Amino acid sequence: MPSGRVKWFSLEKGFGFISNDEGEDVYLAAAALPEGVATVKPGTKLEFSIADGRRGPQALSVSIVEAPPTMSTGSRGKNDDLAAMIEDTIKILDRYSNSLRSGRANSADAERLAKVLRGVASQVDGN
Repeated sequence: MPSGRVKWFSLEKGFGFISNDEGEDVYLAAAALPEGVATVKPGTKLEFSIADGRRGPQALSVSIVEAPPTMSTGSRGKNDDLAAMIEDTIKILDRYSNSLRSGRANSADAERLAKVLRGVASQVDGN
């Protein structure tokens, strides 16, 4: 199974990129993350399957192998990360509510929002 490390990931945008072991960039959609995981940090080691997407290789069935090391548990950095995650979630909620008002909301958007909310809830609960 291919593996690589997260180059960057944006909760707000709902995607990011993995640098696979061969050095290629692989698209990572939020929907491909494991159940209950809303975001991943740069440096996180992942295993995944690959499909050819419209813009190149795309990761599917992602599993987290190794999270990047943290400086210390319960540090200010974790609180800053959580605050940023909540701010991104507010932006996603705002976009979704606008979609609802205009009648453009769809099930894919609802599933993405639910996944983000579950991930944020698990982070808040563990804080």
